[in-house]
Amino acid sequence: MYEPIRNASPRRSLHTLADPGDFPHRSREEELDIQLAGHLAALLAVTDELRALTPDGDGDLDAAADSLAHQVARLRGGATPVRSAVTAAIHEPHAAALHQRAHALAGRALVVAASRADTAAAILAARRMEAHASAARLVSA
Repeated sequence: MYEPIRNASPRRSLHTLADPGDFPHRSREEELDIQLAGHLAALLAVTDELRALTPDGDGDLDAAADSLAHQVARLRGGATPVRSAVTAAIHEPHAAALHQRAHALAGRALVVAASRADTAAAILAARRMEAHASAARLVSA
């Protein structure tokens, strides 16, 4: 019933881990940079979508988008993030959901920024959380 694997090396078990030199490793800081850049890029996409919803061109959202783009570029070694070009007009309940999503993304970014001791990103994320929380209350009311 049991047939041994014939072409396995007699010195190496099938259950041993691969040689650590077989694949690239990243440090904890590099992993946190990648994760933080991802959260901030997602927040930037939502911010761009909210900017498209604002008919008068909200200066706060413009400044926030520029700051987010700068932080993402810094974390990605200078690579500028792709910006969203949303042109469709969307109804108000969608705006409330976008503010809630942006608040959640900013919260995730804040947690990662705090764990990697990135003060600039943490301050930006905390400010965005506060702004989106108040905006969500205004849109929902």
